[in-house]
Parts: sequence; C-alpha cells; structure tokens
Amino acid sequence: MTDRIRVAVAGAAGRMGREVVKMVLEDDSLELVAAISIDNDGEDAGALAGMKPCGVKLTSDLELALLESKPHVMVDFTTPASAYGNTELAIKHGVAPVIGTTGFTPEQIEGLDKQCRAKKLGGLIAPNFSIGAILMMKFAAEAAKYFPHLEIIEYHGDQKLDAPSGTAVKTAELIAANREELRQGNPNEEETIEGSRGGYYNGFRIHSVRLPGVFAQQEVIFGGFGQSLKIRHDSYDRAGYMPGVNLAVKKVLQCEGMVYGFEHLMDG
Repeated sequence: MTDRIRVAVAGAAGRMGREVVKMVLEDDSLELVAAISIDNDGEDAGALAGMKPCGVKLTSDLELALLESKPHVMVDFTTPASAYGNTELAIKHGVAPVIGTTGFTPEQIEGLDKQCRAKKLGGLIAPNFSIGAILMMKFAAEAAKYFPHLEIIEYHGDQKLDAPSGTAVKTAELIAANREELRQGNPNEEETIEGSRGGYYNGFRIHSVRLPGVFAQQEVIFGGFGQSLKIRHDSYDRAGYMPGVNLAVKKVLQCEGMVYGFEHLMDG
C-alpha cells in the first residue's frame, strides 16, 4: 500500500516500545519505517518484538532516523529525561509526535503546542492510552461535582521514574476543573512522618505506591456523609494500551497543535 501511515518508534527496545512495534507491524494501514533505542543497536525491530524479522534495524540516532525514514508519526515511549528533546526533534522535522512518556510540565506542553502550530502539525501527549483509564478519569471528574472530598491512590512498579503518575496528574486536573478548591481534613492535622498524607493538589491528596510485582492501577476514593464511592481502573498487560495508541497514530494527523490527553482524540 502506498497510502500507509509511516511510523517511527522511539524506545523500541523497551517493553512498551516492543508492543508498539508489534501493533504497527500487525496493521496493514501502518508501516514501520524506523525504530530508535539507546540499546540493541542493529537488531531487527520485528524479531525483538517477538515477530518475524521486518527489515527495520534499531538505531540510537533519532534525528538521523527521522531524516532518512521520513515518517509521518513518531511514537515515543522512552523516559522523562529524553522525551521532551525527542518531541522537539520530531516537530522540527515535520513529524507528528504521539507521546506516551509522562513527566512533561505545563510550561513544556505549552511550548510544544506553539512549536506544533508554527509547523501546522498535530501532536499528542497522553498520560494514558487505555480506554478504561480514560473512562475512569471522566467518571471521577463527574463524581467530583457531587463528592468534593476525595483522594487519589495510584499503584505502579518500583521502577517507574515519576511520581505521581501522569494519569494521576491528569485525573487531578480534570477533577479540579469540576470542583472548587477545598482543603480537606482537619485543619489542625499534623504529619508525624513527613509525606504521610501524600501530595497536595487543589485541596486533596495524591498517593503514589511503588512496589515490585505491581503493574498499573489507580483508584479515586470519594467520601460523603455515611457513604463512600470508589472508582478504580486496573491494567494487567501492556497490550491493553495498543488500541488507544493505534487510534492516536491515525487521528493525530488530523490535528493541529499539541493535544494533551487521549480523551480529546476519543471525543473527536
């Protein structure tokens, strides 16, 4: 097919990156044209993802890969330390970035949006690509209108680099948009161990659990007089994110500017 979407994958040797490579290779409307990783240089991306060799070799030079392969879209699952620079490089070369790496500041997102618009290019930064997680966030934001007292608890493996998770931050932002700031708890409460009450955001608390053997879960707990409500989402496998990544790769080419949150593409 000549009209396939050409895709580059940054972080292709990682666990999420390998799932993205597999997803792209299994979709006839997509074409894997570049695979970038600081590890496994020269290995076949398809073979590394557990499929038959595809002829695309891993390289550590992102800019050269973008110049030579001319992708339409770059999917990034790398680290917070490298994702911002990778995104700027993609925009510079007219490649629409789809970013699953978390850790971007509001100022960085605003700057990337300006860069995208200057190039008339679409982009996406998505704290979570799981459709179930997006629904969890939407339901939590709606519930906050009626249950303003709440806390967020998110669980990830002990190798996750950022805390709180991007999903927790996005959930907090959506809740804050639907709820006046309300400082919860006893005004005279005192932490006898620093950090016991979690991170403070708009009057409520966010707690980050980091343990081996944990994959990715989040719950939002609401409390009211004589009742409580819990909204929880559990992810069990990285493959569960791939339908969302697939949709994002196809829809980002219809956007202009940097979209923050996968829910905006779902709604569009």
